[in-house]
Amino acid sequence: MREHSAAELRALIALHRRGDVLFAALGILALGIAAFAFAALFFDMLVSGAPRLSWQFLTGFPSRHADQAGILSALVGSALVMLVTAAVAVPLGVAAGVYLEEYARRGWLADLIEINITNLAGVPSIVYGLLALGLFVQQFGLGQSIAAAGLTLALLILPVVIVATREAIRTIPQGIREGAYALGATRWQMVSGHILPYSSPGILTGIIIGLARAIGETAPVITIGALTFIALLPPAPVTPEFPWLSFEWLRSPFTVMPIQIFNWTSRPQAAFHANAAAAGLVLVLMTLAMNGLAIWLRHRLRARMRW
Repeated sequence: MREHSAAELRALIALHRRGDVLFAALGILALGIAAFAFAALFFDMLVSGAPRLSWQFLTGFPSRHADQAGILSALVGSALVMLVTAAVAVPLGVAAGVYLEEYARRGWLADLIEINITNLAGVPSIVYGLLALGLFVQQFGLGQSIAAAGLTLALLILPVVIVATREAIRTIPQGIREGAYALGATRWQMVSGHILPYSSPGILTGIIIGLARAIGETAPVITIGALTFIALLPPAPVTPEFPWLSFEWLRSPFTVMPIQIFNWTSRPQAAFHANAAAAGLVLVLMTLAMNGLAIWLRHRLRARMRW
């Protein structure tokens, strides 16, 4: 009887192992298909756009002539819009995540807020564009400006930053909180001196993921009226005279990289399609650079915490 039971147990273990191997193979296959698709698209974009990459392309303005067109206005516009987006979404998102995890009382109100934040993370971006059109552009009178675009994209990624902050804080052991309280620390001293430093790698990862999503969005900025052709730059944020800072650029018209790419791909000439591939290559490299910076900072923070 024992031998029969042992044989059945071995057969059951072997069956489960075959299931594990099958599941692992399916996972590797799915990962391979996704990686191959990305590599094929990136290689095609590299082949089409690499010959157009030059200093003149990076520092030139859009033109009706494909060989003279550049991405300077779109590149600067994307950088300034991301600056506004990060300045608004990061402090609000991190503060909201800290409050919900460390300060808010558990109850129906906290559950309702959590459900709404999770749902907002899945709302289509065009909805945020329509909301911003009525709120920022028309109600607040910001017009078709960098400020309106930055606030729109900040609303778009705010749920992502909040969720990432909460998940990073949840990974901190409860013993760290209890140890801080045992030494006489206040709640804010515990949060600022222990929770935020230890959870900063995860928070940083969520921030970069949100910004990487925002930099490639087209629908919201088109909805609020971003230009498809602009041959001038906004005023510089830094001036040589006191107070050395200028905020006139916040009210300036703008365009961004995704809109410039869309404009070129909509034209029938093959030369403009090559320009679009080159601009797409620059956008992908910008996104990879942002993710690379996040990985480097995360490793530095983790190494510092080990000390």
